[in-house]
Amino acid sequence: MNEHLSTRNAREARLQSALERNEFVLHYQPIVAVNSGRITGMEALIRWQHPELGLLPPAEFIGLAEASGLIVPIGAWVLRTACAYNQKFQNRQGGSLTVSVNLSVRQIEDKHLLREIARALSESALKPGNLALEITESMVMRDIQASTKVLHGIKSMGIHLAIDNFGTGNSSLGYIRRFPLDSLRIDRSFIKDIPRDPGDAAEGIIAMAHAMRLKVIAEGVETREQLDFLMEHGCHEVQGYYFREPQAAEDFSRLLHESAGPGGAGAK
Repeated sequence: MNEHLSTRNAREARLQSALERNEFVLHYQPIVAVNSGRITGMEALIRWQHPELGLLPPAEFIGLAEASGLIVPIGAWVLRTACAYNQKFQNRQGGSLTVSVNLSVRQIEDKHLLREIARALSESALKPGNLALEITESMVMRDIQASTKVLHGIKSMGIHLAIDNFGTGNSSLGYIRRFPLDSLRIDRSFIKDIPRDPGDAAEGIIAMAHAMRLKVIAEGVETREQLDFLMEHGCHEVQGYYFREPQAAEDFSRLLHESAGPGGAGAK
């Protein structure tokens, strides 16, 4: 037990120093409008540029960050960096893109969350409408009353709210309706087997979102057949390797620059 505790403390200290040494970086994956094929936004995804181990995906460190509470300052850094990147693009090329950022359970429960969001917008000068925050069903169901209050506070700032990985949680439709959502993101698990699988679950989620007047975004799109299915059933936006994998900020900026105007990259 002592050895385990010592190892854990050392890992937490290393994670803390990574934040202080600016070893975290953001990669961006485009979000594409189904009907036009144009980029309408991007999702910001964190990576750790470890000096010895190289580029680490979030699965390698987010769990520890959550357990230790370091996810709160790391999440605040992600917010500031993503907002600054989006505003930098808008200053250079004009147009309007939305950057999506995932919130963690600890952030939702943090009493300073709204202040950190306001700080990120103020420092970057990004308009609230160009920021989307993603939550999951399981996060908001932990404390529905408190979550609803926080989400309404975010919504009052003019920020878009999306429920991520939809269909994988245990929330009821009645509770989902209470949250001030703008969009619903279909989990990749419902997309990966199309067209081999009839796609009934994805079709049902899209129909439900339409009934709730929510924008529908599908994650994990990798084939033309999947895109055709989603287009046929009224999905609004998609993201996945069929278009682009997550890219470093410089590469993503190049992609946007090479596109036909702001927000204009097509599929493969």
